[in-house]
Amino acid sequence: MKEIPVLERLREEVRRIERELRVELPKELQKAAAHGDLRENAEYQAAKERQSYLNARLVHLTQRIHTLASIKLDDIPQDRIAFGSRIYLEDMETGREVVYELVTPEEVAPKEGKISVSSPIGRELLGKQEGDLITIHLPSGTKEYEVCRIETLHDLLGEDL
Repeated sequence: MKEIPVLERLREEVRRIERELRVELPKELQKAAAHGDLRENAEYQAAKERQSYLNARLVHLTQRIHTLASIKLDDIPQDRIAFGSRIYLEDMETGREVVYELVTPEEVAPKEGKISVSSPIGRELLGKQEGDLITIHLPSGTKEYEVCRIETLHDLLGEDL
């Protein structure tokens, strides 16, 4: 069964964190503890803070993986904009092409056109089809676009796998 691409990246981050928590941090804590009084030991405190951060990050990532793994690809529409779609828009004012890809919050990269499905633009795009006109309200003003082409997650996974 195909999965959304971000899952493997998140699982890899979990593996790195688990390694750091099991192997690297215990060594740092042991080394710092050897310096004496733990109350005034900056290295020890820094390692403990890192340990706390990594534990919290690990819990968060585990929850996100569980949530994202439960997404059924069959439930994602193949004929309209949905999670994972790459959308080619024409700016109605300038005629320029704009490309967005609707991704999870972990993958957001605005300079690469990767925007969250829960962003204002992402929410406006959801459910639209080729030929639809959309109006997006931005802090800089209102922009109008026409949806020229859609590549759904199904199309993109088919290319990558």
